Amino acid sequence: MKLQKAVKQETVSVARGTAIGCVVLILIFLVFYLIFPQTAVKFDYRVVLGALCGGAVAVANFFLMAVTVQNVVNVTNRDDALRMMRVSYRNRMLMRGIWIIVAIFAPCFNYAAGIIPLFIPSLVIKIRGIRLGITGKPAAGQSEKTSAQAVTEQQAETA
Repeated sequence: MKLQKAVKQETVSVARGTAIGCVVLILIFLVFYLIFPQTAVKFDYRVVLGALCGGAVAVANFFLMAVTVQNVVNVTNRDDALRMMRVSYRNRMLMRGIWIIVAIFAPCFNYAAGIIPLFIPSLVIKIRGIRLGITGKPAAGQSEKTSAQAVTEQQAETA
């Protein structure tokens, strides 16, 4: 299986956005700690480690979803395609669930800093969609072609 260019571009874009979101999250923890030092908001290595690992799980989830979609596009049997999507969804949710449990119970992670990054890729995708709708221009690294056009062109190239 060869990774499509669109999957690489989208994953890199989501990874960049998630990294920026994690840095913002860490800075928010730092600001709250500096403003309210006597509260339950602590800023230490657990915040940074939780945010980094949570961001990595979030990007891995997106990447695995994109690879699954790439593979399902080439499946001709509808039932097989649905089965592949369901199995992928189940496995990705299991991965996220295990991470949430680890983030909550492992003392080396701040659970909030570990769980919040799981929502960042969704936010990144929505912001890119809004940006595309407002400006009419694709986001950085995105071409004018729709993903369906890109898949059709790639299938024509391989045929």
